[in-house]
This record gives sequence, structure tokens and C-alpha cells, in this order.
Amino acid sequence: MSDTPDDKRLRRCWDTHAASYDRETAFFERVLFENGREWVCRNAIGDVLEVAIGTGRNLPFYPPHVRLTGIEFSPAMLEIARHRAASLGRPVDLRLGDAQALDLPDAAFDTVICTLSLCAIPNEGRAIAEMKRVLRPGGRLVLLDHVIASPAWARAMQWLLERVTVPLGGEHLRRRRWSLLKSKGLSSRRASARSLASNESSPTGRSKFARATEEHTDDG
Repeated sequence: MSDTPDDKRLRRCWDTHAASYDRETAFFERVLFENGREWVCRNAIGDVLEVAIGTGRNLPFYPPHVRLTGIEFSPAMLEIARHRAASLGRPVDLRLGDAQALDLPDAAFDTVICTLSLCAIPNEGRAIAEMKRVLRPGGRLVLLDHVIASPAWARAMQWLLERVTVPLGGEHLRRRRWSLLKSKGLSSRRASARSLASNESSPTGRSKFARATEEHTDDG
């Protein structure tokens, strides 16, 4: 796993917030991303990799038949995920790792999932390329995250918030993912959206909001 000064700083940040993360994020998830985690996990099939599994907030929502592997950058958050998995009786292979350089073989998973984490990964393009690499041909990449707002006033609010969130924890609220996913050779099969916080127009003219869930498949 990478160990640059920036990596160490981000790891310290997430380790520090690990104990309070669930409590702090619960309200915002209810308001902006209601049922988002459930929707994402319902789309998981076969061998599943969750990138940036965090404290394991998705674990209760996975179908019982999937074979689950989870990668997390923060040791403190990973430890909470281990306790959550044990309390749920959920078999899961939990590993410390970097989303930008997955220590996993090519074409190893039927589904790759990442929820509310791409916004905080320094190089999201590299992370998405790694997710594609470990997907089997025809596999699913399912994402839930912040996206840039369409209304100017909302983009301005996001810009102001980023003055705090980016220096503190590297969280970007205004990234655009449709064009990035397309540039990585991923084709859109479905997009679902609810929550009037921010949205980004899709190539097909549909809009996806802050609680945007995207399913993409490798063209093979």
C-alpha cells in the first residue's frame, strides 16, 4: 500500500474519524442518499469486491449468496468493519489496501461496488481503471456518490463546502463521472436517481442527482 506524505495524512484523518463516522454520516445519508446503499447492494452478484468498504455500512444489505471481499485504506475503519461483519455473521474477506492500486488479480470479480468514497480518493480515474481491471468481462461496476450540481447556486454551495472538505479529508463534491467512466471503456446500462441536492446530466439526457447510483458494465 502506498505511503506518501499525503497518503499518511489522509489515513490519519480517516483513522481519527473512524469512531464517529457512522454517527456523523447517518443524517446526511438519510436526507441525500435514502435507500442508496440498499439499491447498490441489491445489484451485487457472484464474487463481489467493495472498494473503500469503510466501517462496513453496506454489509447488512448484501444478498446472502454473494462472496464478498472488502478493501479499505484506513486501518481503524477496517477494524470497525470487521466487528460489524462478525456481529452480522457475514463472511467477508477484509483487506487493507489502496483503491488506486488494488493488490488483486485481473478479472477476479463479477461485481465491483464503491459507495460515497470516490469523492475522497485522490486519483479517481486511476481507481476506476483499477475497478475495471479486476472486473470480469460483462461484470458490473455499481457506484453511489456525490456529483456536480446543475443549478449554479448549488454548484456555488459545493465550491464553498470544498474549501473545507478537500483540505480536511480530500472530499470532492463537484466531480463529473459520466465522461470519466466512458473514457475508461465502461458502458452505461442503468442509472437511478433521487434527491435534489446535485445532479449531472447523463449522455442519454437523463439526470442523476446527489444520490446517484450507476451501474456500468465492461464492454469486454
